[in-house]
Formats: sequence, structure tokens, C-alpha cells
Amino acid sequence: MTSAPLAARLTDVAGPLFFPVTAYGPDGAVDLDAFRAHVRKGVDAGAAAVFACCGTGEFHALDPEEFRLVVGAAVEEAAGRVPVVAGAGYGTALAVRYAKLAEEAGADGLLAMPPYLVVAGQEGLLAHYAALAAATSLETIVYQRDNAVFTPETVVALARTPGVVGLKDGLGDLDLMQRIVSAVRSALPGEDFLYFNGLPTAELTGLAYRGIGVTLYSSAVFAFAPDLALAFYRALESGDDDLVNALLDHFYRPLVELRAKGHGYAVSLVKAAVRLEGLEVGPVRTPLTEPPPAHVEELTSIIASGRAVLDKYRAGAGE
Repeated sequence: MTSAPLAARLTDVAGPLFFPVTAYGPDGAVDLDAFRAHVRKGVDAGAAAVFACCGTGEFHALDPEEFRLVVGAAVEEAAGRVPVVAGAGYGTALAVRYAKLAEEAGADGLLAMPPYLVVAGQEGLLAHYAALAAATSLETIVYQRDNAVFTPETVVALARTPGVVGLKDGLGDLDLMQRIVSAVRSALPGEDFLYFNGLPTAELTGLAYRGIGVTLYSSAVFAFAPDLALAFYRALESGDDDLVNALLDHFYRPLVELRAKGHGYAVSLVKAAVRLEGLEVGPVRTPLTEPPPAHVEELTSIIASGRAVLDKYRAGAGE
């Protein structure tokens, strides 16, 4: 059931949602100083929220103590300016443990990721997320992807579940999403249930999701190029089709095509880009691997191409 404060703070935002990477030092341990700098830069740049220790933040690679420390650092750096949402996943017992650690660390909410490995029926999925939402006072956003795909009827039940305030879609089935939005709207008129476009490089599908009323989205690009991410967000919001299409054609589409060249690039390519932008956040942890030099060189060119588009646009606008 939607309630303040998290749902209210995410209902009307002025920027994309920031999913920071988790920084590691030369010894492989979590580098909290570098992570704090990364979060601080994102919040200062205009992030609408910080989603710490989620997919881009390598939730899967963090032990519980590291998780608690990283979430706590994000909370301290955000300092109440924007909400902090922490990832929680695995089986029900471990997901509840991470949820409680996030609450202890001061998070404002949870992003509930799919259960570990198993493919469960709708009844089991609903029981899992209901138990997770009941475990703390934190509001919960449920992440649909991989082995956690919901029928419209299940999402209606989730929307009726105390503590569950929204659904993040990482599946990309727009037909299903339209039916979900319609079912919830019909069953719960007036209920402000939140929907998020959670596909990797969500900007590429931003126009399509807006067609069914989904305007909130996670931006991996914001983690390394907040200038480009914010320019795209504002162009999308204002209906500036020329800038939207130019960035799609010369930055986002090439980025997505590069991302498709390697396993785990939705994380490791983002982390490589953060390093290219001057913040040493270390490599990804196994089982993810780093992109080879040729792909990093291509990434450098794509970022430069995006900024060239933005510079040309700003020059033409007289900024």
C-alpha cells in the first residue's frame, strides 16, 4: 500500500534515478572513500534518488557487513537531500536479513530483486515479497526480471500488500506492462502505485515506456556521465525531440550495441566508464570480468560522441 515518505518523494522527481557502482581498492576491499565521492558527485549533479548496492552496485558480490557499510555511506552522503534505496535479494530468509541491515543503515526503502535461482509460481513469489515487505518499516519496490515475472493479477495483489509501493520492470515486455498498469488502475482507482523502467540503458526505451505512463527510470549512464543523462532526461520531459533523437542516435544506441558485446557489461562497462571519467572505483568482482582494451576505447569514443552532440546543441541554443 503506497504511503509516504519514499513513494511520495519518488512520485514527482526532477531527474533520473542514480545507481552508483560499488568502489573497491587495490586490495579488493570496499573503498568507502571512493564510493562516498561517487555518491556525492551524483547527488550534487541532480540525481532524484540513490539506489545503493543494487544491480549496478554488485549486490551479488557483497557480504552482509560490506552491504551495511556501503548503504550507510550512501545514506550519510545523501544527507536527506534525496532518498536512498538499498537492494535486497536471494531467498526469503537472506532477503529479510539484508532488508534489516538496510533499515539499520538508515535507508529509505528497498529494491527487492528476484529470488536466487529458483523459478517459482505466482503464489510463491507473492508470499516471498509479502514476507520481505513485512520484515521492516521500509517501503519496497519489487523488481520484475529474469525468474520473477508477474501476471497482472499478482501485481494487483502486490499493490495491495502493505509496504509494497511500486514495480520496477527489467523485462521489457510492453504488452505485459500495459496490462499490469491497466489492471492495477482498474482494481485500485486512485492508488498511486509507482512504475519504473528498469531495463539496462533505460533511456533507449524511455519513449516507449512513456506511452504507457511509466516515466520513472534508472539511469546507468548517470553513474558516469550525469551531464548526458540529465540533458536527455530534460529533453524527454520537455518534448525536445531533436535532442532526444540526436542522443539516441549518437550515444545511447551505440552504447547499447557495445553493451551487447560482453556478458555482464551492464555492470562492468559502467564501472569502466566511471574510471574513464576520473574516479578510481576499481574493477568488478568475479564472476564478472572487465571489458578488454578495445571495448574501453570504443566506450571512450561513444562518450565523446554524446558530449559532441550536447555541445553542438548548446551552441545552437546560445547557452
